Amino acid sequence: MAQNENLAALSAAGVSVWLDDLSRDRIRSGNLADLIATRSVVGVTTNPTIFQGALSKGDAYDEQVKELAARGADVDSAIRTITTDDVRAACDVFAPTFEASGGVDGRVSIEVDPRLAFDTDQTVAQAIELWKIVDRPNLLIKIPATEPGLPAITKVIGEGISVNVTLIFSVQRYISVMGAYLDGLRNAKIAGHDLAKIHSVASFFVSRVDSEIDKRLETIGTPEALALRGKAGIANARLAYAAYQDVFDGGKHTSTFAHLAASGGANVQRPLWASTGVKNPDYPDTMYITELVGPSTVNTLPEKTLQAFADHGALDGDAVSGKGAQAQEIFDQLTAAGIDLADVFDVLEREGVDKFEKSWEELLTATTAELDGNR
Repeated sequence: MAQNENLAALSAAGVSVWLDDLSRDRIRSGNLADLIATRSVVGVTTNPTIFQGALSKGDAYDEQVKELAARGADVDSAIRTITTDDVRAACDVFAPTFEASGGVDGRVSIEVDPRLAFDTDQTVAQAIELWKIVDRPNLLIKIPATEPGLPAITKVIGEGISVNVTLIFSVQRYISVMGAYLDGLRNAKIAGHDLAKIHSVASFFVSRVDSEIDKRLETIGTPEALALRGKAGIANARLAYAAYQDVFDGGKHTSTFAHLAASGGANVQRPLWASTGVKNPDYPDTMYITELVGPSTVNTLPEKTLQAFADHGALDGDAVSGKGAQAQEIFDQLTAAGIDLADVFDVLEREGVDKFEKSWEELLTATTAELDGNR
């Protein structure tokens, strides 16, 4: 089977294509393997919303739920068993990709319980537990970039565990995330871990930024404000890429990473563009792909967006390198138009955690009902 030309070109441009979805049906049916073979997919991300959706559809989990109920499993342990089984199976599907890429890709993410987003110690404990349960080298543990999440990132990296940092909205927080990663690498080196085996991505959310800022621009309603709709998310991501280059790719503040790379084989923490499905139907459905192409990036796509790019996606070269000044101009215009950017990012972080908590609670409720019905 041949790879789709559009997605193959995207990969050749330096973008790792990851699927933002996972289910047991997708694994068992061979659909995931098919996407690897024909759509250049080299990784998968999950979150509580994705798992809630997977467990609520079809009968793929019925037999396992019956077994868990017969064993007297409580709802938390049942969900942990079900989700880690799916992630482990997906890791095995991606094992050849992992080997072929030298550990860069072939990655599968699993998130800590979102109710722990503001509890550093519990986040660390669960991250270590999930790492041991899944027991696959191509796993990434997702930790939210809340303020309490930052020291958790450092501690988990320091244990030699690879991390996907999620729910990043502002460049300021992203800079802190990179610092937490570097601190973790230093600790890992002191502890004797092989830095070359530790990988991390920083998941920077895109479309949600446009959704929140567009809503505020429409409330302001001036021609200057309305002209800025649909520009904030991409500008924000391009500023994040400039920050990435500053720390990891020849910028003014690369000395720390350069030392860890030279002395211990440390890997860069790649920017990952998340929330890249377009929510406003007035915008091109592939804009968060085409406008964010750049070396050493990851784009995690819902299947609908993946197939849209396969069908009619276009590339226009590197769309992020050297775009920092231009992106800053957009942010200056947003501020001048009356957008409180600090408040935007605070709202998005709170809403992001709340959405995942709600999905997790729905997952708990549905699974409890399934377990009770089989006891």
